Amino acid sequence: MPLFKAISRNTLDSLNIYWVLVRIMVPITILTEVLSRMGAIEAIAPAFAPVMDLVGLPSELGLAWLTAMVVGIWGAVPLLFTLVPVSSLSVADVTVFSSLILFAHGLPIEQKIIQMAGPGMTVTTVLRIAGGLLYAFVLHHILAFTGWLSAPVNPAWIPMTATPDWVVFFQGLAETMIWMLVVLVVLSWSLLILKTSGLLDWMMKLLSPVLRLAGIRGEAGHLTAVGLFLGISYGAGLLIREAQSDALSPRQIFLSCVFMGFAHSVIEDTLIVMALGADISGVLAGRLAFAVLATALIAALLGRLADERFYAHAFRQKA
Repeated sequence: MPLFKAISRNTLDSLNIYWVLVRIMVPITILTEVLSRMGAIEAIAPAFAPVMDLVGLPSELGLAWLTAMVVGIWGAVPLLFTLVPVSSLSVADVTVFSSLILFAHGLPIEQKIIQMAGPGMTVTTVLRIAGGLLYAFVLHHILAFTGWLSAPVNPAWIPMTATPDWVVFFQGLAETMIWMLVVLVVLSWSLLILKTSGLLDWMMKLLSPVLRLAGIRGEAGHLTAVGLFLGISYGAGLLIREAQSDALSPRQIFLSCVFMGFAHSVIEDTLIVMALGADISGVLAGRLAFAVLATALIAALLGRLADERFYAHAFRQKA
């Protein structure tokens, strides 16, 4: 049956992509955990204090921001109320800090995955960090000027701060990789079934006007939507396959990865920071609006960039 053959082929492709992700994620995750336990992150963090001043946050939160960028959101959230007492933070403070870590977190892993799809690691990393800082800066000044969200924060959840031992760490890593395989395979099947049934085209009609504003079109829009809802590991993971098959243009892959860098995993990550007390308008609605506008601006600039400069600085051209 054609559908069975297509599912089998998609499953094999997903397993190949999964193996690529394993080779990226496992060693980098272990390395960052070792560096974190050795105190390397804590030693570097004071240099980030001036950046916290720019966005109106306590300088102590520089450590939490750096931890988020290196380790990930789950590494940063336990530090938030450890470094700064809950009583001294407002809803605006937590919303601005949450915006910072939503834009740029887990960079060693996520940016390596994006690099495998073709975009340059340096330029996309700089865009994510700069985009997060710009958004947090604007958001801070809007909130400070209006007095909106100035009430004391009342978190629904204050995470435990205990560092797990190595056995628990490796158990958690193994569980994460197993679930990633399950999600990746099921996602691949689901996308195929949605394509075959025509439902994907109907769903994308709802998202395509927004993505078109950002300069993302066609199949790139489908995969960008995956990253938007499920995260870079899945969206960019599927882009790796498309890049290898030459199904998408390099510029569309680049824009898709840029957009996902600004806005990805909007369900899970948003719920995490909302539990800490962040306001949904800042960490979801405003973030999505910024992602569309910023990506649209980058798309306009990209249209003026010659191929030579694009492949030299922004995208790894195939040999």
